Amino acid sequence: MDKKELAEFVANRTSRCKVLVVGDVMLDKYYYSEVRRISPEAPVPIARVVGEKETLGGAANVAHNLALMGADVSIAGFVGNDYHCQSLMDKFISRGIDLRGLVATNEPTTTKIRIIGEHQQMLRLDFEDSDPVVGENAAKLCKYVSGKLSESLDCVIISDYGKGACAEETCHRIIRDCHAHGVPVVVDPKGPMWSKYSTADYITPNVKEINEVLLEPIKNKDDAVERAARYVMRKFALKNVIVTRSAMGMTLVQKDAATHIPTRAQEVFDVSGAGDTVIAVFGLALAGGLKPTIGAYLANLAAGVVVGKLGTYAVAREELLAALDKDDTITL
Repeated sequence: MDKKELAEFVANRTSRCKVLVVGDVMLDKYYYSEVRRISPEAPVPIARVVGEKETLGGAANVAHNLALMGADVSIAGFVGNDYHCQSLMDKFISRGIDLRGLVATNEPTTTKIRIIGEHQQMLRLDFEDSDPVVGENAAKLCKYVSGKLSESLDCVIISDYGKGACAEETCHRIIRDCHAHGVPVVVDPKGPMWSKYSTADYITPNVKEINEVLLEPIKNKDDAVERAARYVMRKFALKNVIVTRSAMGMTLVQKDAATHIPTRAQEVFDVSGAGDTVIAVFGLALAGGLKPTIGAYLANLAAGVVVGKLGTYAVAREELLAALDKDDTITL
């Protein structure tokens, strides 16, 4: 596949790709303020709100990236009966994301509110219950995924943010059901308990995350990253590993090969959401039948767009096409 063919896929063929995102659905909310004085009530700054923004976060941001790429995308996860849930649903609907996989619980919708003062984060408020979701609600989620697989899917993405949706038995059942239908599973991991992702087709940790499951941490070097990836492949029965390496790019480790993909030099403002973009674009490439090396290259390009933005950000198809047109780091 040459660059022209890859651009044609991004521009015209992503709408044929059916992708389901399962995981920790979140709402990210930002209050922008100016700070001019200290409160007379307590020694804290007074932040006068001058603007606000709400964005999709966690697994919802993965789905958002896919929607902006033109994919046929569905979302599954847990929400509460609150204002934040309604805001999430409105955003899913406006972006054409199928939200029938959302399971209502008695817990709050996971929401992160950030107070920004003079371009600096002053405070974050978290609404959440991060205990693993089990029992009836977990069964509802798995039943939805099973039904969706019967309708035909091209890829399933598990986006674990440690907020309860990706309980061990839930992950095991989803991966097992996906493989029974011949559908690849891509996992964005969280925490050291990677046994729950056993037999997944791809896992996409960053260097910090892979260090959490190693006996000794590694440095961000090609050989060390490859060895670490092969270690976790053996230990957790994973088929392939994609390690995102910040300024060093990305490494795709398969059974008989390792591909190191450099990043294009640029100014980095914020890495928030970069992992969401990587797994979304890579999953989209798999859904479209692209080779994993091509998918990793495309995901690396998309991540390069995200880190140049402030806050949680989803990449539009036009931005990825522009990055692809400018890039000359790899010959396809």
